[in-house]
Amino acid sequence: MKRYVTISVPAEVKEVLERAKGGMEWGEFLLKLYLDAKRLKGELAFKRLIELLDEEDLESIARSHKEFREGFSLG
Repeated sequence: MKRYVTISVPAEVKEVLERAKGGMEWGEFLLKLYLDAKRLKGELAFKRLIELLDEEDLESIARSHKEFREGFSLG
C-alpha cells in the first residue's frame, strides 16, 4: 500500500498547479514537473558548455577520454 503525505503550499500556488496538472494525479504531476525541470537544466548546461568550448577544446577532451579508456584497467 502506498503511503501518502501532505505538502503545505499557499492557496494561490495550489490553484495555479491545479490548472496545470489537469487530470493527472498529484504524484504523477509533481514527478513530471521535477523530471522536466531536471532535463531542461541539463540541456541548458550542455548548450552553455557548447558555447564555451571551441573545436580544439572538444578534440582535446575526446583525445583525453580515449587515452584514459585505453590506459584504464581494473587488473
